[in-house]
Amino acid sequence: MSYQRSDFDKWMVPNYNPAKIIPVRGQGSRVWDTEGRDYIDFAAGIAVNAVGHCHPKIVDALKAQAEKLWHVSNVFTNEPILALAERLVRHTFAEKVFFANSGAEANEAAFKLARKYAHDHFGEEKSEIIAFYKGFHGRTLFTVSVGGQAKYTRGYEPLPAGIRHLPYNDIEALTDAVSDKTCAVVLEPIQGEGGIIPAERDFIQAARAVCDKHNALLIFDEVQTGVGRTGKLYAYEHFGVTPDILTTAKALGGGFPVGAMLTTADIAASFGIGSHGSTYGGNALAGAVGCAVFDIVNQPEVLDGVVTKGQQLQEALSRFAEQYKLFDRPRGMGLMIGLPMTEAWQGRAKEVITEALSDGVMLLIAGPDTIRLVPSLLISDEEIQEGLKRFEKTLQRL
Repeated sequence: MSYQRSDFDKWMVPNYNPAKIIPVRGQGSRVWDTEGRDYIDFAAGIAVNAVGHCHPKIVDALKAQAEKLWHVSNVFTNEPILALAERLVRHTFAEKVFFANSGAEANEAAFKLARKYAHDHFGEEKSEIIAFYKGFHGRTLFTVSVGGQAKYTRGYEPLPAGIRHLPYNDIEALTDAVSDKTCAVVLEPIQGEGGIIPAERDFIQAARAVCDKHNALLIFDEVQTGVGRTGKLYAYEHFGVTPDILTTAKALGGGFPVGAMLTTADIAASFGIGSHGSTYGGNALAGAVGCAVFDIVNQPEVLDGVVTKGQQLQEALSRFAEQYKLFDRPRGMGLMIGLPMTEAWQGRAKEVITEALSDGVMLLIAGPDTIRLVPSLLISDEEIQEGLKRFEKTLQRL
């Protein structure tokens, strides 16, 4: 049976407004729809398909594990998830890992752990979480409250208390706000949904210093920046700063649902037996796929390629910015690129990506005023050039 876009409106809860096309097949950074039309994918499932569509090593890993063991719950452990935990510990600052199914769940665990650790070591008064305007950390009630965008919390009040928001990259506001009542400072190294806004190095270092001064934990939400997206395995490596807790998801499974919270042994000890959990988190299928993705991405040639491809895209997009005046010069790191709309095109980013889809290129928005490009880390030069050619056709028409 062939389905139509109208079937979505017939059967689905109306919290999404998907595009008019229905993708049915993907290979690398190309996708085909029900009509057989092809698209260059600069969206990668919102930075999820880190190694493209249907990478043979990922497909093989999923098939092999699917014939062995899918799920046993956390009443037992399993070998694939232990193998993924070992990789994460060996190649990051972390000593302990908690697995979930998504970035929101990983962040939920991180925020709960931060409060539990503060309660265990300093008492119940130390519970305040400092976060930032335009931040985004998920759609659970707790994570959406920590996120600094009112449009996502409106209508869901009363919200969890003890959360304070500050301007991003404002060192003075941060140092003034953090106190001995602060249990954690939570930030994205690059704000994703807020418009692809990179943190300044001095700001990140100031966050580390003020957390140390007040015995607060520094939490990096690397759900979007992690697993090679910026040209490092994790973005914290760019800043000369190590967080206390790091969350990762999206690219970690390359399209298979998996999220993780990474931390130290001392902090992890506050999550004793029964204190937190996830029925599906840490399942064998996720572990097997995650290991395959990790082994592909965590190679010098791949991470160096992210930097090179990012520079290639930014150079071309800078030319487009100068010539067509729809957006200003790009910002971001590696293959996480934002195009801020010019004053005349404020609020019209969605219009541009809708037009681009009709020309055969998949793009995203990051808020109403920013176009976002987060392609596969393995996107070929040929796919980049073809995607840029199609995008320029859109810009010429607009």
